[in-house]
Amino acid sequence: MNEIRLRAVVDADLPHFFEHQLDEVANRQAGFTAKDPSDRDAFFAKWTRIRADPNVDIRTILERGEVAGSILSYVEDERRNVSYWIARDRWGRGIASQALALYLKECAARPLHASAAKHNVASLRVLQKCGFETIGEERAFANGLGEVIDEVFLKLDASADGADSSADAPGGVRS
Repeated sequence: MNEIRLRAVVDADLPHFFEHQLDEVANRQAGFTAKDPSDRDAFFAKWTRIRADPNVDIRTILERGEVAGSILSYVEDERRNVSYWIARDRWGRGIASQALALYLKECAARPLHASAAKHNVASLRVLQKCGFETIGEERAFANGLGEVIDEVFLKLDASADGADSSADAPGGVRS
């Protein structure tokens, strides 16, 4: 197994996250991304807002001490959601599964929701391996593809891992 750790985001992580966001293949795979991934000012403004919001819980994912991605939870439509991004050059190593499992131990909020583009089979598998169950689908516009695609919605209940469902928290942003 890879040596995966989570830690608080520091300023030096942001250029790595921006580089990850520039990857066209990753944007197409994720589907639901920034309108203009190359807009550096918009990226840093968004991350300034995210990091300042006390209702967003965010971590840097490290693989062997190097920035491999990010993971966060936020509230949208009164539901706590989890989202993550792994650098494409690190795909296929189990990093997302390990990072999500670690994050779920730190984040007691349940139920916890997630979504992924239906064509993003790898991300859906990560979520399912960590106990998330599909609760629905809908069509939505995906910036990463410039078209309407299928989005899958998933949920992790307290009963799935014994976490306390009273830990839901208000506030947050959509990543």
